[in-house]
Amino acid sequence: MRRTKQIIKYVVGDIFSANIGWFLFNVFRYYVFSPVVGFSNIKSFLGYHRVIEGQILFPLLFIFIFYLSGYYNRPFLKSRLGEFFTTLFSVAIGVLIIFFIALINDIQRLPVNSYELLVGMFVFNFVCVYICRAFITQRATRRIHGKRWGFNTLIIGSGKKAKALWLDLMQMDRSLGFLVVGFVRIPEEKNEQYSSIGGCPIYNIEDLEKIIKEHNVEELIIALDSKNKRALHKTVNRLYPYNLPIQLQVNEFEMLTTRVKLSNIYGKPFIDICKCSLSECEKNIKRLLDILISFIALIIISPFALIIALKIKLGSEGPVIYRQKRVGYRRKEFTLYKFRTMRVNAEQNGPALSRENDDRVTPFGHFMRKYRIDELPQFWNVFIGDMSLVGPRPERAYYIEQIIKRAPHYSLLHQIRPGITSWGMVKFGYARNIDEMIERLKYEILYLENMSLIVDFKIIIYTIKTVVTGKGI
Repeated sequence: MRRTKQIIKYVVGDIFSANIGWFLFNVFRYYVFSPVVGFSNIKSFLGYHRVIEGQILFPLLFIFIFYLSGYYNRPFLKSRLGEFFTTLFSVAIGVLIIFFIALINDIQRLPVNSYELLVGMFVFNFVCVYICRAFITQRATRRIHGKRWGFNTLIIGSGKKAKALWLDLMQMDRSLGFLVVGFVRIPEEKNEQYSSIGGCPIYNIEDLEKIIKEHNVEELIIALDSKNKRALHKTVNRLYPYNLPIQLQVNEFEMLTTRVKLSNIYGKPFIDICKCSLSECEKNIKRLLDILISFIALIIISPFALIIALKIKLGSEGPVIYRQKRVGYRRKEFTLYKFRTMRVNAEQNGPALSRENDDRVTPFGHFMRKYRIDELPQFWNVFIGDMSLVGPRPERAYYIEQIIKRAPHYSLLHQIRPGITSWGMVKFGYARNIDEMIERLKYEILYLENMSLIVDFKIIIYTIKTVVTGKGI
């Protein structure tokens, strides 16, 4: 896949350029700024253990920092300004880490101004990395704009707006990379039953999965004639599970939300609605923190899990861990794990939400719910990537279908991973019916519009306060 190949090019280029940058810095350091006795020839220099260690370890450190910066997340049509500043800040952070870990002790033995050495290391590494990146980016962008590279694209819609969009894309002097391979007709649009538009076939929405596989589709663009918000949300909901970018024109995106952020100002403006308000850097840091914190939490709670399991077994018959299917990121179902708080067959008459003084809940189950102890196994869901520490609470498909009928904007929550805790859980708590779920939804949408690592941290603090005070029910 071209996207994977492009990421590999950037990674290999970064490793190579970081190695060159570090090598040039050492030449500058040992031969120009502070000549070292014994380094009379290149062989002795290259044999020095600190040089060898640096050539292996420090480029790997840079690659890790570059990954966290989010540079590799979106390998095509990068913003030149964004690329410059991302490289500037990530190299600066890497240089500072290397300086204070590995070089600060050497400074005390060398007659060198530490600031000059620091600036020298930054300049050599930044110049090498940025030149290599700019070359790879320029080459890829030129091929996309020149229509030599393209991404197989389906336009969702088959009416006048879809046809007009196709004509706009075909007539652009500089391509945006959308190679239209077909259109998809949806039931909500009452269009004439054409078989093709401009030679591109029109498919039925029921065949979408098959078409995506056959044509190796990489992009989806929604272009509906209908101005009905419900039809638009329903269409978006259908597309989420395919794990592809879903593009909307700006005027249609405003029907979903007032948040509009553009990175490409050339040509027809599109918004990828699968891209949440977090920056690429924040996304990677959030996921890394999820893995680290959930791993530590699982180790800490493992001794207590045995006591909890014994209490559950002694209190009532049935399994210790309760498994339930929930709908998560991009509408994909996953198995959510909880300590069982209800008696067995509590939902033998169909799905039913818990209520106040629910007789299905065991005595120990009431205690666990009060202090959110039953949620602890979900750290495993976080560790394996089904959930995040903070995010909208996942619901069952049975209830989601009912919510969407009344509040179609619920589908926006599938842009991100669900969480163990959320702004809705902090401000509203558990929902006991569909009305309360919809009431809690406004807090989840508010979180979606204002996502940041700082907001996540605040929610975690409030959650800890809720748990400690026993206000979990």
